[in-house]
Amino acid sequence: MIDDLYSARILTLAANLPHAGRLAAPEGTGERVARLCGSKAIVDVALDDTGRVADFAQDVKACALGQAAAGVLGESVLGSTVAELLDTREAMLAMLKSGGDGPTGRFEGLRVLRQVADYPARHASTMVAIEATLEAVQAALAARTRLAGAA
Repeated sequence: MIDDLYSARILTLAANLPHAGRLAAPEGTGERVARLCGSKAIVDVALDDTGRVADFAQDVKACALGQAAAGVLGESVLGSTVAELLDTREAMLAMLKSGGDGPTGRFEGLRVLRQVADYPARHASTMVAIEATLEAVQAALAARTRLAGAA
């Protein structure tokens, strides 16, 4: 059963992390840690004029499942909106906790992690990159709002 959890696809995603590193001048940064296992993600973003993710970097230290989620995220995040990221987070949580189908659209690849639902101790590590990305985008949008209000 544990072999199904660490499929070849998950291990491939975990080994090939797109956009690894940090941005030199991010508009927003998010950081999440899974307390149970210590998996950690730090995400930097820059947004375009419409608030979509234009640049993205991630520093992820996680188990293979957390790395795999970060891999899918890194493949698909450019051009995404805060609404898409919110929907993705909610769809992932529903998939992991209540048998939901999982994300659709640009983040549908996260469905490869469906079997993690059977391992509650792995849910938080699977979510760290998604949560950190959402936090980074929200921080960037909030910073823009503060700047616009000060002008």
